[in-house]
Amino acid sequence: MKLHARKILIKNMVCDRCIFAVQQIFNQLNIPTAEIVLGEVITENDLSIEESKSIEKELLKLGFELITTRGSKLIEDIKKSILQYLEIETKVQKDSLSTFITSKLPYDYSYLSDFFSNTEGKTIEQFFINQRIEKVKALILFRQLTFTEIAFQTGFSSVHHLSAQFKKVTEMTPSTFKKSKNSTRKTRDSI
Repeated sequence: MKLHARKILIKNMVCDRCIFAVQQIFNQLNIPTAEIVLGEVITENDLSIEESKSIEKELLKLGFELITTRGSKLIEDIKKSILQYLEIETKVQKDSLSTFITSKLPYDYSYLSDFFSNTEGKTIEQFFINQRIEKVKALILFRQLTFTEIAFQTGFSSVHHLSAQFKKVTEMTPSTFKKSKNSTRKTRDSI
């Protein structure tokens, strides 16, 4: 028996590496896909119940989950919007985070904020700051930019502001992180 679920929504897909990992699962299961983007897969054919169960099982092994409720989809859409916002260069970005999110999702920001906080146990702003600090870590590890350039590129008003936020989240300064032999980033899906 075939299910008519050609569009599959997946939780915790937050980067290109996630897209690649999900593509590998579908290849391994011999399920042809028409498109894979952050948070969703469109298959070329309808799925059988067995195929759906196999997909779910393999996704769970890598820390992904199928999104089966509207609430889960909304949380993933908020996270995806935040990640898109982070990718826009600061000098080009004209909107605030709240304006950007509401331009992507058809809800009032206060509703989205309350829903996110109640579901995730942290605010949208806390999630955004954590993601932004992870971006800072990546830029530090590349060792090609000064702290001033990193602050500017990631939207901090100054190196002091960057340093204060960095220390608040990681309990170390950017300089200490740079010198640390154990300088590692969290993956976006683990935040």
